[in-house]
Amino acid sequence: MFEAIQKLPPDPILGLSSAFEADPNPDKVDLGAGVYKDEAGITPIFKSVKEAERRWEQQESTKVYISPPGFADFNTAIQKLILGADHPALLAGRVRSVMTPGGCGALRVGAELINRCKPGATIWVSKPTWANHVPLLGSAGLKIAEYPYYNGATHSVDFAAMVATLESAARGDLLLVHGCCHNPTGADLNRKQWDAVTELAARKGLVPFVDLAYQGLGDGLDEDAYGPRTLSRALPELLLAYSCSKNFGLYRDRIGALLTVSPTPEQADAGITHINSIARGIYSMPPSHGGALVKTVLNDPALYAQWRGEVDGMRKRIHVLRALLADTLKKLGPSRDFEFIKREFGMFSFLGISKEQVQRLRSEYSIYMVDSSRINVAGVSPKNVEYLAQAIIAVL
Repeated sequence: MFEAIQKLPPDPILGLSSAFEADPNPDKVDLGAGVYKDEAGITPIFKSVKEAERRWEQQESTKVYISPPGFADFNTAIQKLILGADHPALLAGRVRSVMTPGGCGALRVGAELINRCKPGATIWVSKPTWANHVPLLGSAGLKIAEYPYYNGATHSVDFAAMVATLESAARGDLLLVHGCCHNPTGADLNRKQWDAVTELAARKGLVPFVDLAYQGLGDGLDEDAYGPRTLSRALPELLLAYSCSKNFGLYRDRIGALLTVSPTPEQADAGITHINSIARGIYSMPPSHGGALVKTVLNDPALYAQWRGEVDGMRKRIHVLRALLADTLKKLGPSRDFEFIKREFGMFSFLGISKEQVQRLRSEYSIYMVDSSRINVAGVSPKNVEYLAQAIIAVL
């Protein structure tokens, strides 16, 4: 069976991480891996999460399976975190959710649900989008179409082109949108644009599928949920994939959620039976540890307040690093405008340099980023920013 199988090339981001680890240069800089890092270059464990873990270990009495939906109090808490406790869809009983193995698990279960309801459905994704969106959605049987999103010349959302293209979408098509902190560009829709997308989806009969992987790292926990809250207030149906990797720091614990909004409570009840069936057929039961920590944090007022403070600290630090990098580049190379870095949200930004320049940064300066010039701003620090900026200016 295996004699004809051919070796695949390494994943572009995972391969980059391996190359960085093997690089002996003491000045090397990793801007590739999409994880948050503190001043020491470490992805820390939140203090609130560590305390939740201590409490959970003391009370956990069994390692028996949990059911496909996961913990009920996790689902209740995550629904309120995403939509707000007084959201009309929640009050009307139209929302359901399940714990999943990370945001990737949520995307895949959602894609399988779409394909079960409407085999071969078309889903529109932004150009560019996160590299794993197309494999996760396409391998479930969905047809991929693209809408223009980012204008590289202006380093901003090309909203007019986005809307013009989506006018050609057919009723019942799916629309994948990044809830906040667009990966890889860092360029987000503003509230006026979210309102326009909501109007377009309602008029065209499109079903949004929101990927909300960075809630809290853009403008704030509530501010970053404006898009999905607006969509689910106005539209009868919505899917949302959620990740707890970034805003809880639970990367390796693989905890996320798939949330659905249905036209009626009865349809919501029917839909959740299919979601549970799909989850059962893919991974059977979700992992419990990360979900237990999230529910412990969200359901304890003191831990919740501590966690919000930690998320606020991450967000503020990312904004400071954006300004630091942009200002340092301006100081060293005033002929090139990098002010757009300050206007973006979340951990990512496109520098707008060529693949050849990216490769020079890697080979000559040991600065690692993906070939598109997407950088993880959290890899910048006061210690490396001068070296980084000098290298960027040198290859321009």
